[in-house]
Amino acid sequence: MARQREQAREAWTGSGQVAAAGEWFAIRDRLGPTDFVGYDDGEGTGEVLALVTDGREVDGVKTGSKVQAVFDRTPFYAESGGQAGDQGEIEWAMPDGSVGRARVTDVQKQAGDLFVHDLEITQGTLAPGARVRLAVDPDRRAATRANHSATHLLHAALRNVLGAHVSQKGQMVDGERIRFDFSHGAPITPDEIDRIEAEVNAVVRQNLPAETELMDQKKAMAAGAMALFGEKYGDTVRVLTLGEALAGQGAYSVELCGGTHVARTGDIALFKIVQEQGVAAGVRRIEALTGESARRWLLDQAAVAKGLADQFKVPVSEVPARVATLEAQRRQLEKDLAETKRQLAMGGGGGGAAPAGPEEVNGVQVLARVMEGVGGKDLRPIAEEFKKQLPDGVILLVGVAEGKGTVTVAVTGSAQGKVSAVDLARAAVTAMGGQGAGGRPDFAQGGAPDGAKAGEGLAAVKAALEG
Repeated sequence: MARQREQAREAWTGSGQVAAAGEWFAIRDRLGPTDFVGYDDGEGTGEVLALVTDGREVDGVKTGSKVQAVFDRTPFYAESGGQAGDQGEIEWAMPDGSVGRARVTDVQKQAGDLFVHDLEITQGTLAPGARVRLAVDPDRRAATRANHSATHLLHAALRNVLGAHVSQKGQMVDGERIRFDFSHGAPITPDEIDRIEAEVNAVVRQNLPAETELMDQKKAMAAGAMALFGEKYGDTVRVLTLGEALAGQGAYSVELCGGTHVARTGDIALFKIVQEQGVAAGVRRIEALTGESARRWLLDQAAVAKGLADQFKVPVSEVPARVATLEAQRRQLEKDLAETKRQLAMGGGGGGAAPAGPEEVNGVQVLARVMEGVGGKDLRPIAEEFKKQLPDGVILLVGVAEGKGTVTVAVTGSAQGKVSAVDLARAAVTAMGGQGAGGRPDFAQGGAPDGAKAGEGLAAVKAALEG
């Protein structure tokens, strides 16, 4: 701590964030640490010790001001260990008998153990020395507690289901949701997610008291308590125990944690994983909900299923089968459409202005066609069919779909020694407003933004062949 103070003072520039950091160390030296009383109480009284605006202490603030405040004691939890700071309100008596009020929008730790409250003054004036009533938003605190306790159960479930290699790599919990990062080298399968959720909810249903104990750090670690990523611990630590093991004896989760937690596991009510994804090499992220948020999410999912069932006029249980049938029909229609387009193109239709047969350009046979309504993925098989008709020459196809163009060039037989498909495709794409094309000397493709310039693309290729 002494080294941190000295470094902050050396970095002092007189303004901005660095100045504020130096100011907080000075305030901490003068006032001492904040007394946090919020583990059991969401309300309390305290004295305003300091008000800071733009990195400097001020003598007072008035309605409409935003200020950072330090109290001698507070029930507001300051963001730490991945748990968001509390929100709520404060009130105080004004000299004229009226009531001053302010919203607490966030609480952060500064200089190690100084709790700094971000305030928005909504009524009255506030100055150091004022006695205030501090009240944490109870609903947000309860939801945050549930989410934080659920992360401990989630960590244990991940290790039970995926293996002991799992370790926490980061977390953020607030009154809305859980975000939990952990070490694991592969996506979690649906079956694994189901097993993880089942374990957590089984411990929730135990509805056992959450036990916290202050212990010597070394003794706590020796007893099997796990330390959480990103949390700083002193010689004395809080050890949180949640639930009973689902198989065998002992506790389900024992971890070091200085955050706020539920009184009983049943207070979590319900746990639901809503997303799982990779965020870095060997690191996965789970997002989850608890309690009322989880219930609302499940209701929303059920509403989607009910809407589809009503649309299809089938029971909800038959929706997956109906969707599978529609998907199979869609794939078949796409296949039939592609075949129809191929047959139309091979027959010389499709709205193309180019001649049906090949023409000779500078000693090279060229079969060129514009194909309306044909996308890039359908051009390649059509080009392969045209190779059978023109085994020695250049096949130039320009597909036009949704206003955009796709150029496909195939070079066959002895023409491969005379021209490059890549060069010809680039000439067409450039003439149509595109940037270029890629491929091999015998086959190349490229996209262009303006399908209306298909004729110009054909002309560009012929000009390139004429040299």
